[in-house]
Amino acid sequence: MSKIILTGDRPTGKLHVGHYVGSLRRRVQLQNSNEFDKIFIMIADAQALTDNADNPEKIRQNIIEVALDYLSAGLDPEKSTLFIQSQIPQLCELSFYYMNLVTVSRLQRNPTVKSEIQMRNFETSIPVGFFTYPISQAADITAFKATCVPVGEDQLPMLEQTKEIVRKFNAVYGETLVEPEILLPDNKACLRLPGTDGKAKMSKSLGNCIYLSEDEKELSRKVMSMYTDPDHLKVSDPGKIEGNTVFTYLDAFCKDEYFAEYLPDYNNLDELKEHYQRGGLGDVKVKKFLNKVLNEELAPLRERRRQYEKDIPYVYEILKKGSETARETAEQTLTEVKNAMKINYFEDEQLIKIQSEKYANN
Repeated sequence: MSKIILTGDRPTGKLHVGHYVGSLRRRVQLQNSNEFDKIFIMIADAQALTDNADNPEKIRQNIIEVALDYLSAGLDPEKSTLFIQSQIPQLCELSFYYMNLVTVSRLQRNPTVKSEIQMRNFETSIPVGFFTYPISQAADITAFKATCVPVGEDQLPMLEQTKEIVRKFNAVYGETLVEPEILLPDNKACLRLPGTDGKAKMSKSLGNCIYLSEDEKELSRKVMSMYTDPDHLKVSDPGKIEGNTVFTYLDAFCKDEYFAEYLPDYNNLDELKEHYQRGGLGDVKVKKFLNKVLNEELAPLRERRRQYEKDIPYVYEILKKGSETARETAEQTLTEVKNAMKINYFEDEQLIKIQSEKYANN
């Protein structure tokens, strides 16, 4: 069986470092590993419209922002197919068929859907499209026969629901769809990077993000205002590592070689943590180090982004070609699904023959 990746992001704004460590950085590594036969990276604009239907221009403008972030992070259109979800109509048709395999009560129990509904205050007026997002995601994944879906930890319930749909479809209609496996970040700090304010979720709407395209001045401002240990009032005070956003970010981004260059008093992050915990190390010094680490990590992305920004028509051409490739792949899967469901009336010569003989004998 071919090894295929499908993953993507909603174009509701520029991508942030949570996206990067949670999934995007891993995608680039997987792309360059040459272990996969095909890699599909989707800009999920149709899904983004489920809770932004009254503001389509927001989604329209952010398509290019996400594409630039993808390319700046190192996704290569020669190795990965970058495409726009709404340009693949086969996904809508697959979603429609899968809806018959899922109950309303099952959707209501999906933890990710429940938390997202609560966060958006949709309790009394849930858009149907938003409510059925797990079904739409199953269509996205199965359309490309993805065997691997690299996403953040919060997407685990979604992937489990996709597996249920695949199993139900195959049980009813015969082995047709491929069951995917989730690939989580291998660094625990990357499972869900907190916001700069210490809140569990980094979110554009909460204003607690560090964007991949952040310039050095804005990055420094955000790092220096980061949430740390509220009880660490004096440099001499012992400090807590747990729940300290600065150290969580260092866990996600820091490499030992950065100490030799930017903080030679320590050999590694463990030594820095130990000093902070026993007291005698101030938050400002740690934040300044984190700022240098993040600049080191994001500088290559900023430079690549600047190069692609010089030729926006070329970026749109990448998305257009990728969408054409994705459409061909999804159409092949849709044909197989319709064959399995026996709704391929005009292509089923045997059906036509049998019906012809039946009425010829009347």
